Amino acid sequence: MNSITGESNIVENCWNVIGIVGDHNCPELSHFIHCRNCPVYTSAGRNLLERSIPDKYQQEWTQFFAGTKLATGNRQKYLQPESDILTKTKKLQVGIFRLQREWLALSAQVLKETISPSLIHAIPHRSNEILKGLVNIRGELQLCISLSNLLHLETTQTLPEALSPIVYARMIVIQKEGFTWVFPVDEFYGLYRFHEHELRDTPNSATSAINTYTKGFFHWESRSLSYIDEELLFMSLQRKVLP
Repeated sequence: MNSITGESNIVENCWNVIGIVGDHNCPELSHFIHCRNCPVYTSAGRNLLERSIPDKYQQEWTQFFAGTKLATGNRQKYLQPESDILTKTKKLQVGIFRLQREWLALSAQVLKETISPSLIHAIPHRSNEILKGLVNIRGELQLCISLSNLLHLETTQTLPEALSPIVYARMIVIQKEGFTWVFPVDEFYGLYRFHEHELRDTPNSATSAINTYTKGFFHWESRSLSYIDEELLFMSLQRKVLP
């Protein structure tokens, strides 16, 4: 995300060009997952918060929350309510990955990073089909689980057509409310944005375990992409793995 540079007095905005709001071409996205984890983004945010207050800043925001008109030269206008802006622009940012033959999506809000496959150290008398053991992530030991076994995905020798000529297995690190989990995946595609209205309900007739953990599905790249319910996922892991 440090590919875009400018004069020292210009705030970096590479996230709007090649980052999560742009075309996703930043080479650092595969490591940081989200621009908010990148030091360039952090530095820009710090500079933004430490800048001097612009002229009429307090007056404009006072008028905004009071619902009054904002004078602009010889004319007046009403500021568009923030709720209307969010309604028109709401999108779902997800990370897309493959387990066995299943393509899955998980909210980018819980995706911390992806790493190369690492050695999993079994925990005596604790490791099982879901809890595989511990993984060293930059000096910190994190619990590694099998999402395939949690979702009861069948092992198959016939894999779907890959999206790229070379497929790299990865490990994904997820985090929410102080809980961190690591799980291996067969292929990680990257981040993608969907409009909320593109999410389709799971059919009532669906009974497989994976559908228990999904909010719905997207049609993506001629595939059906299951959108994992992160709340249920973390709750289930805490109940099934932690003592």
